[in-house]
Amino acid sequence: MKKREFLKTLGKGSLAILSTNTILQACANQASSEAAKTSVIDASLNSKNWTWVTPQLGLSTDDWKKKLSMVKSSGIDAILLEVYNGNHTFYDNDRFPVEEKLLEKLVPICKELDMEFHAWMWTMPCNNEKIVKEHPDWYAVNGLGQSAATHPAYVDYYKFLCPCNPEAQEFVRKNVESLAQIDDIDGVHLDYVRLPDVILAEALQPKYDIVQDREYPQYDYCYSEYCRNQFKEQTGIDPLKDLKDPSANEEWRQFRYDAITNLVTKKLAPEARKYNKMITAAVFPNWQMVRQQWGNWNLDAYLPMLYHNFYNEDIDWIKEHTIKGIARMQTKKPLYSGLYIPSLTPKELQEAYKVALEGGAGGISIFSMDQVSDAHWKALSEVTKS
Repeated sequence: MKKREFLKTLGKGSLAILSTNTILQACANQASSEAAKTSVIDASLNSKNWTWVTPQLGLSTDDWKKKLSMVKSSGIDAILLEVYNGNHTFYDNDRFPVEEKLLEKLVPICKELDMEFHAWMWTMPCNNEKIVKEHPDWYAVNGLGQSAATHPAYVDYYKFLCPCNPEAQEFVRKNVESLAQIDDIDGVHLDYVRLPDVILAEALQPKYDIVQDREYPQYDYCYSEYCRNQFKEQTGIDPLKDLKDPSANEEWRQFRYDAITNLVTKKLAPEARKYNKMITAAVFPNWQMVRQQWGNWNLDAYLPMLYHNFYNEDIDWIKEHTIKGIARMQTKKPLYSGLYIPSLTPKELQEAYKVALEGGAGGISIFSMDQVSDAHWKALSEVTKS
């Protein structure tokens, strides 16, 4: 099942999902405290609207020009095309099988329309059969000692790599490099730059007939020998052997946050900037549940997936978590609130856009272009041009 199919079944996102009320409330309290100490970004200086674009195969250049012209006229300034999905690509390269050269087709159209083009890539999941077979040690391991290569959480494509394995890190770095060195793109966009959801969002759990009232070991990654050995070198503790309840150990939790942060800030972001490309990421509002402390990352922009219906919340929740997200960021770069179109009527899209800006966002990012109706585009055009 593809990522977008998973999220439609759930009723997408890592653009996937996350958390218990207790932990969310703790995050909310912490973010509110941070907000009191932090100045709000001047969003007007970074005004921009985005849309994620999932591949649609077989369309002609004229078809794409027609689609993107409507997108541009509706107030969208930048597109994020999914060009690598953990298995094959939608651009010309010698690393993976090429499904269709969509990047090469869309970049000239975006230039003609004065739209930014950002290459959206899956970061940690790798479902390529050759990699799975030849490098089983590259993969994350759960608290039961099971590899994501053979026991992925929730869905088959959740084959996440280990953030501490040097060869896996180099593999991901080269994926970024492959995109960043393409001259005419504006940026590289990281998705799934995290570990699997240890706790799914409240609204998603019933769809899997799962009750996650705490962190269970079968969903808790990464207990690979690389992560455990590095943690033991730092602390003298093997989390799998020495901790009765590893999920309750804050130091072990922070180690995994830092493992992802170090990968982003020390390897991936510098690779993009070496080629003068922007580096952005799709991130989670409940970052703890995916070990994704993105407030500490050094990116050029952040696109939190504020899919309110996944959390059984109303539209005002988008404003609340836009504010909290801005307060969390150390670098104070622009934040663009991610909106999930299937959960919004055209009128609600207008409302969501307004509350995101009220919360300090520089704009919105829509998931996804192919799910937006003509009525939604019209509504977006009205609100962005008002």
